[in-house]
Amino acid sequence: MAAGGVAPGSSGPDSGADRPVLLVGASGLAREVLAVLREAGRKVVGILDDRHADLPPAVAGVPVVGGVSDAAAYPEARFLLCVGAGSGRSAVLERLGAAVDDDRFATVVDPSVRNPGGCPVGAGSILLAGVSITADAAVGRHVVAMPGVTVTHDCAVEDFVTLAAGVSLGGGVRIRRGAYVGMNASVHPGLTVGAGATVGMGAVVLTDVPDGQTWAGVPARQLGVLP
Repeated sequence: MAAGGVAPGSSGPDSGADRPVLLVGASGLAREVLAVLREAGRKVVGILDDRHADLPPAVAGVPVVGGVSDAAAYPEARFLLCVGAGSGRSAVLERLGAAVDDDRFATVVDPSVRNPGGCPVGAGSILLAGVSITADAAVGRHVVAMPGVTVTHDCAVEDFVTLAAGVSLGGGVRIRRGAYVGMNASVHPGLTVGAGATVGMGAVVLTDVPDGQTWAGVPARQLGVLP
């Protein structure tokens, strides 16, 4: 993948690099993404957010131009879902429907990201400063990896996953669809964090985390369950 800026829905060259970008969600993540886009010289035409009537007219200098239902008014734009929670990104994608398919989503990669093996990164994913992907790993669609995330060999990060700053995944880890792994958490090699699960900040995961559960601590355990 070319360093920096925006690529289309995989690790290939960006055939739509001249297209404007439209962000969905007036969030802190949107402001972080804007910094990468501006550094790459990309044009951002606006932000869509259903709260637009209660928001200021611009966020970080970019106009708030309407709600999610207004996406059809921008047929030439590439989209980025800047909603923090994976479940939220998934819900927005459902609302956008077939009118916005995978080739309409940009993939944002900070110039400092390391992906020497050219591991695939899915449509709409956002990789911020200092992310490292080593070898034979795969990152799905609409994944957010915050600064300093490490994804080592043979990992699989599924669609709509969120990896907070400083997360470290050992070799062969699978993070299932929509899971959230909190800041500075680490996952032992070969384990699985289940779909929709949450791993708390600083947790050390030494066993599989089932779907939908919340685990925290060192070693990590399900919240509300006695040691």
